[in-house]
Amino acid sequence: MKKHSYPKSRLKALLLENVHPDAVERFKKEGYGLELSPKKLSEDELCEKMKDVAVLGIRSKTEVTKKVLDNSPRLLAIGAFGIGTNQIALDECSKRGIAVFNAPFSSTRSVVELAIGDIIMLMRKAFDKSAKLHAGVWDKSSKNCFEIRGKKLGILGYGNIGTQLSIIAESLGMEVYFYDITEKLVLGSAHKCSSMDEVLKKCDVVTVHMNSSAHNKNLISKRELALMKEGAILLNLSRGSLVDVAALAESIKSGHIGGAGIDVYTNEPKSNNEPFVNELQNLPNVILTPHIGGSTEEAQRNIGEFVSTKMIDFINSGNTSLSVNIPNLQLPELKNAHRFIHIHHNSPGVLANINGMLANHKINILGQYLKTNESIGYVITDVSKEYKKAVIDELKKIPHTIKFRVLY
Repeated sequence: MKKHSYPKSRLKALLLENVHPDAVERFKKEGYGLELSPKKLSEDELCEKMKDVAVLGIRSKTEVTKKVLDNSPRLLAIGAFGIGTNQIALDECSKRGIAVFNAPFSSTRSVVELAIGDIIMLMRKAFDKSAKLHAGVWDKSSKNCFEIRGKKLGILGYGNIGTQLSIIAESLGMEVYFYDITEKLVLGSAHKCSSMDEVLKKCDVVTVHMNSSAHNKNLISKRELALMKEGAILLNLSRGSLVDVAALAESIKSGHIGGAGIDVYTNEPKSNNEPFVNELQNLPNVILTPHIGGSTEEAQRNIGEFVSTKMIDFINSGNTSLSVNIPNLQLPELKNAHRFIHIHHNSPGVLANINGMLANHKINILGQYLKTNESIGYVITDVSKEYKKAVIDELKKIPHTIKFRVLY
């Protein structure tokens, strides 16, 4: 009995955008053929590279489009080494049975600490005073400089980052208000608001922590900024498309918005060698950071470990726990058995066809695990008996099959 369906040396992993060395080392230890690139690849460059790639690792800049997937015949899994997966055509991955993994928790603390730092610096106007001092200007004034204790923090999006920010801000003496489109468990003494407008009107600081869906584009624009309190602070450490930067710039120039902390942008340089141009540059009390919310040694190490482990576990055992697009299955350790992995369109009769085919070949099932979502089904079947190639050929031809592979 083979331990794996094929040698790991035949599996190629392509890791882009300086994925953390810990992740690279894990793939090396597993025996993968490795190709590394410190930068993102264009769509055409990626199409050319993907002919024999089984595992793809990216960060936030590389876009995995339908065209890329059309040119990826051997691709089994994609790892987004960060929180977001908007740069990946998830529906197309699902249609092809390609599992996508990300790191929804690994950089949470780093982003939260940057948000807290921005809030304190902006409320104290410390960034502007530092710039003046570097220019030789001594501006020892307390005008419009405030403690954060007792101030109201509004959080739009009460997910992993929003909830941890809520707890830490509250421990520093802030009153926390939040809005989320889904029902969320309220942590600490936070106040749930019935609308985004309520948060905007009520709070001294508003921070956005939502995804970049089409519905959320320019979530904060001229209307929303006008609703905010005069002198209020706005933070966006989430996605560049959430805030209308031109409207924010005008609101800061007019004095209505008292400052902003921005870490993400609609158009970001592809590398450190490209110039950065933005309407918010050189405006008072504005902290601009180059998408570094998760850029700490701790976060990148955690992300590298988490995503690479999930991908390797999927390849080795079929586990899809915390996959973004494939139904989640956490499987028991397999001993002295063969494991078949079958991904299919969520249509009636597929499981019956699999089991009928195995019964026809007098193959006994030791264990079977099925999970579905609205579009696809994921079934793992463990069998005890040696099988012939004809069994595999028949399982691959079952109607509605997307992808089939033998693990052991």
